[in-house]
Amino acid sequence: MKILLAIEEAAGIQTLKAVDQSNHEVVAVLTASSSDADAKRGATVAAVAKNLGYEVWPAKRVKDPALAELMRQKEVDVLLNVHSLYIINAAVVAAPKIGAFNLHPGPLPYYAGMNAPSWAIYNGEKQHGVTLHWMEAGIDTGHIAYQAVFDLKDSDTGLSVSTQCVRQGLDLIKQFLSTSAEDIPRVEQDFSKRHYYGFEVPFEGKVDWSKDALSLERFVRASDFYPLPSPWGTPKTNLGAKEIGILKVALTHIKADSPVGTVKKEGEQVWVATATDWLELTKLMLDGKAVNPAELLKGGETLS
Repeated sequence: MKILLAIEEAAGIQTLKAVDQSNHEVVAVLTASSSDADAKRGATVAAVAKNLGYEVWPAKRVKDPALAELMRQKEVDVLLNVHSLYIINAAVVAAPKIGAFNLHPGPLPYYAGMNAPSWAIYNGEKQHGVTLHWMEAGIDTGHIAYQAVFDLKDSDTGLSVSTQCVRQGLDLIKQFLSTSAEDIPRVEQDFSKRHYYGFEVPFEGKVDWSKDALSLERFVRASDFYPLPSPWGTPKTNLGAKEIGILKVALTHIKADSPVGTVKKEGEQVWVATATDWLELTKLMLDGKAVNPAELLKGGETLS
């Protein structure tokens, strides 16, 4: 097959390497890091593609319907989209001879849209998954080609689940590359089970101490991509006029007996009262730097 890749991030690099090592042909690579300056930085999609001898095109070309005609001229069989930043024009989606495919970090139809790994943690799911699906005009609405499901742990973070999605997703891509075109599955989604998530963030990104401890603990874990940037941002709270980021917390299962937001300190342990239990603070962020809660809080303060 002749494959056009629209790829980003580490998952995109691994996808490119998998296609390069297969018996398929890479037509070109669409990526946001497409300049020579970006390529010189080393481990970017553009740098890897150029080192392998492939053409690199700007990622935003997927928004241009003119790309569809170029794809037909180059006889593209498959468009493979992995963590691309742009919504692909409908004419571009329809241009490949076989079809366009997207790797989605969630089990469709249950988790469509944005930040599926974080929402799964916040919602208390026991399992999550990743889906390689046929693309069509709607977002995450195409038939399922391949899907993998894996268990979630109570210690999982947004980063750990996203990493697992990449790992399992690459296995799906390798399965796809080893399948003949006529044998690629097409499983229709049950849209009665679909939930679409946009760019919204629980509590609008603030830690609301009037909520229960379990919801807040899940919110912090779901936002935790440390030391990488979080797509939800770092959950925020205020100590007077000072804004503090909450990087990591732990459940205590001890009923809070103080007003919500009250800080209690015992030795090196720092707890905050929620609507239900005390929640232990284990890592904070102040002025862009990670800090030990015991170094910042003395006890007796009120967070809001």
